[in-house]
Amino acid sequence: MPALLPVVYRLLLLPRALLSMASGSPPSQPSPASGSAYVAGSVSAAFVTCPNEKVAKEIARAVVEKHLAACVNLIPQITSIYEWKGKIEEDSEVLMMIKTQSSLVPALTDFVRSVHPYEVAEVIALPVEQGNSPYLHWVRQVTGSVPESGTAPP
Repeated sequence: MPALLPVVYRLLLLPRALLSMASGSPPSQPSPASGSAYVAGSVSAAFVTCPNEKVAKEIARAVVEKHLAACVNLIPQITSIYEWKGKIEEDSEVLMMIKTQSSLVPALTDFVRSVHPYEVAEVIALPVEQGNSPYLHWVRQVTGSVPESGTAPP
């Protein structure tokens, strides 16, 4: 055991970046806009399909107005092929890409389900592990978890 003490002591002296490299994870970078590091997974990109652009725009505007999302991109003319009630279906849809806080995904899902015309609305979310720190900070700020200190473009 005493032979391990010098090794442990040297490990404690290693800079944080070296420890991060040894563990295989990159060191956190402070956000220029906030002075704090982005927490991986605290922002999510949620995806919702809609039958047309009118429905997608209505839902997009509502989730931004309610601060359930910072930004929604509408991707028109996607083709979805799926099985529904025992039949293979093919439909043209609009895909919504919604940027929000991960903690807001349940509320976002509930809202989308309450206004969406589909019997079973697609709402799936993926955590954002990395990205442009000022943008990720802006997403959190607009959706209410960070005090306002300026704005960033979507």
